[in-house]
Amino acid sequence: MQMSPAPTGQSASPHAPLPYRRDIDGLRAIAVLSVVLYHFGLPLKGGFVGVDIFFVISGFLIGGILWREYDSTGRIWLKNFYIRRFRRLAPAFFAMVAVTMALGYAILLPFEYRELGKSVIAATVYLSNLLFFRQAGYFDAASEEKPLLHTWSLAVEEQFYVFLPLFILLLARWRWGLIGGLIAVWAGSLAACIVLTPYMQTATFYLFPFRAWEMLTGVLLAIWGFHRGTLWRGHAVLSWLGLALILVSVVFIPAGPTFPGLLAVFPVLGTVLLLSSGTGANPVNRLLTHPVAVFFGLISYSLYLWHWPVYTLSAYLRDGYANMAEALVWMALSVGLGWLSWRLVEQPVRRARRLPGLAVLGGTAVLSLSALAMGGLVFKANGLPDRFGQQASIHIAASGDFLQDFSRCYVADTLPLDGLEVCPIGPEGAPRVLVWGDSHVRAFHAGLDLAAHEAGTPGIIIWRAGCPPLFGIRKVESAATQAQDTACTQANKQIEQAFSRMDSLEQVLLIGRWAYYATGKGVGLDAGNTIALHPTDTPGQAGMKQALLLAQAAQRTVTELHRWVPQVTVLRQPPEIPLYDSRKAAREAAHAHWPLAPAPQTRATANPDEQAVRTALADTPWQALEETGQITLIDPWDRFCVDGTCHAVVDGVGQFFDNNHVTNAAALRLRDLFAPVFGGEVRETALTGTSE
Repeated sequence: MQMSPAPTGQSASPHAPLPYRRDIDGLRAIAVLSVVLYHFGLPLKGGFVGVDIFFVISGFLIGGILWREYDSTGRIWLKNFYIRRFRRLAPAFFAMVAVTMALGYAILLPFEYRELGKSVIAATVYLSNLLFFRQAGYFDAASEEKPLLHTWSLAVEEQFYVFLPLFILLLARWRWGLIGGLIAVWAGSLAACIVLTPYMQTATFYLFPFRAWEMLTGVLLAIWGFHRGTLWRGHAVLSWLGLALILVSVVFIPAGPTFPGLLAVFPVLGTVLLLSSGTGANPVNRLLTHPVAVFFGLISYSLYLWHWPVYTLSAYLRDGYANMAEALVWMALSVGLGWLSWRLVEQPVRRARRLPGLAVLGGTAVLSLSALAMGGLVFKANGLPDRFGQQASIHIAASGDFLQDFSRCYVADTLPLDGLEVCPIGPEGAPRVLVWGDSHVRAFHAGLDLAAHEAGTPGIIIWRAGCPPLFGIRKVESAATQAQDTACTQANKQIEQAFSRMDSLEQVLLIGRWAYYATGKGVGLDAGNTIALHPTDTPGQAGMKQALLLAQAAQRTVTELHRWVPQVTVLRQPPEIPLYDSRKAAREAAHAHWPLAPAPQTRATANPDEQAVRTALADTPWQALEETGQITLIDPWDRFCVDGTCHAVVDGVGQFFDNNHVTNAAALRLRDLFAPVFGGEVRETALTGTSE
């Protein structure tokens, strides 16, 4: 496809590459090493901004190539452009995907391998940034468990490679309109990134429209320099300022809800200053053109491709690194693989000028179809669950038994619950039962829904992770952001006010991790999680024990609920199994014979006497309310604990996802406990078999 002629400025060979600049390889070295060092745990708070540096460099180089071609010939040959891109990017990418899938087959659990298959599909069609944006959530796997997470930035660049040529094609006959259009898109993207980051940071981080300005910054710089005929010598002061901006960004910019936003301007501006002064004779450029910097710049693409799978898979197998020395060993392996990939995969294909363009396109198509088929097979086969022995199967099944069907959920748009997510359970109709709680409600969802159906009683669920279902308190949690803490307080206040307008309710069931709220911290494997409770409407007593505050909030909540509903029921928190996590237990069983696997840490049983104080603090408020007839207390402990030992596995079926959330299998097995709440009895069904 070609475009009609346009007025020409400077002459240039239409398909000649841009003159090679060693300083750009040095800049690439800063970018890739920042990312690699950051990921492997070195104290660089903003090492992730290396991606932003790459974005500007890509825009500068690709924009310069396309604009030279457009200015010289009045046309852009899309076929040649994409052949060059595929020749440059595809071989190493598909090599990395193949090796990652092979290693994933050996060590990843089925659920995680299934997600890797999905990631392969998304990355192959340049949509992995959309996939990882959509996956952000409470029960989402940690980033360290996503071996292809780093391909989100490659997807953004590939989307840019589609956008820019087509945008030039659209406005080809109107040169100044084309430049004005690029400036307008740049300004709109930058403004949207800055304005919307505080409200939708995940979107502004992952999605192309909010990152386009970074690449367009490089494009506009290239166009400006081309028409000025600049030799990019700039001034030493600009080089020093650019390097300072980048180094400050790498060391100090924090990850989290404020990035990209305005903070991304600093590494982008620093990159622009270095590019604009990159050929001048000054100490900064001598540093950038040092052979070591150029080496890392040359292998930067392959190093970026390989470092993240090395990090994720090694940390997965090792259950984290023992110390920084071990991290440096794996980082050195990443560099070695990056060099081999550059030397044996990237370079031979790029230098094979006799390799026809159609062969490049055909080879890319074949590799793409192969990757899609491989990813689709793994995804459709649910991660090939039969790869590991029987000992691991129970924990593997438990690790995948936590996804519930929330297809009926919706965000209410009318009073009194407007803005809150509401999940109907049971048959259709005005809700007679409200189940209110934290993430433990989510864990019990399957059992609650089936119990409501079997009783023929409509109900609704309202839940929020880490948010105690209590009136009159606010929380500050280590695992939550300030916005999430505030949202918890606001939601609970709204729920309190909503009861006067929910006339159909007859029963409220409260479910929560009461031991967490009573003690202010987790236990065992999640002992690092902390939560502090505070009164919302009174100053409270200085130094008040959190357990006492919980008891007061419980009394207030129950008293308030009885103003509107005749029955209040509370689920006693199931026993915690401190050292159990189904994923860790499954990995330990699956990797039992691997030489690098660490010693087992998990334990699928617990002695309740060892947590007697913690349990008493959680139970005392509700037991007191039960003794006075204010609530009904459901006690599930005898379903998990026998002869003084509590079990994460019962009759060969995993009952816990982690050390406190039950699996769907447990929720279904315990649903008869909820039958009185819904006013019915559990029936024998073809779905679940005879109830207990």
